[in-house]
Amino acid sequence: MGDSTTRALGRYARYFNSVEGNTTFYGIPDSVSVNRWQTEVPDTFRFCFKLPQTITHQHQLRHCQPLVTEFLDRITPLQPRTGLISIQLPASFSPRQIDTLALFLQQLPDQWHYSVEVRHPDFFNKQHEEQTFNRLLAQYQINRTMFDTRWLFSEPADDLATQDALQKKPRLPLHVLATGQQPMVRFISALHWQSTNQWLTPWLKKVLQWIDEGRTPYLFFHTPDNNEAPLLAQHFCQLLEAERPALKNPLDWPDVMQQQSSLF
Repeated sequence: MGDSTTRALGRYARYFNSVEGNTTFYGIPDSVSVNRWQTEVPDTFRFCFKLPQTITHQHQLRHCQPLVTEFLDRITPLQPRTGLISIQLPASFSPRQIDTLALFLQQLPDQWHYSVEVRHPDFFNKQHEEQTFNRLLAQYQINRTMFDTRWLFSEPADDLATQDALQKKPRLPLHVLATGQQPMVRFISALHWQSTNQWLTPWLKKVLQWIDEGRTPYLFFHTPDNNEAPLLAQHFCQLLEAERPALKNPLDWPDVMQQQSSLF
């Protein structure tokens, strides 16, 4: 991450209090980057790093403890500023591998918080497979990542960004539940996000419910090209502040929210 991107992270952290660390999905960051990220954000900021794909996709959670240890050791300076370690599993990882997942979760260090994202359809069948998965996560107080792509697929525009997103994002049922204390939601909108309220309004009630239960939800907002993702996130924050003024950001939003650059 270069100097310009680091400065972008600092600007982002003035208005938002968490970010998805997608770069770590593609490899373990070097120590210079880790130390730089630490200086760019306040103590209240939280990173949500993805486990490297070598662990989740190539090894599929098997025989990879040295890689997990190496990754967590590398980001240890950021532990006080880390909200979740995200375990994003490929669509090929099915409930037939639940024992592998159970063993992997059992061996994770308990000083971190984790979230698991699954993409195999059988994890959404409301039958024994999904129930077993949910019980496993609840046993270890690990969060189930909720991926809301309903709006993206309900208005499939013809632009290249949307068509690319339709190919890459999962079209799966949305099952809303908190299996841990830090529920994680990934919301993917259509390219024209301005008419999003019918999809966002139910999330307002759920987020406030989680907060009232003493949970700490993490919400991340995406548009197909992510250029205006900060605007969508800003819009949701303003809706949330209208419902619960005590949650208002002490800093005023800038008149024009800068389009998102590559932070990670």
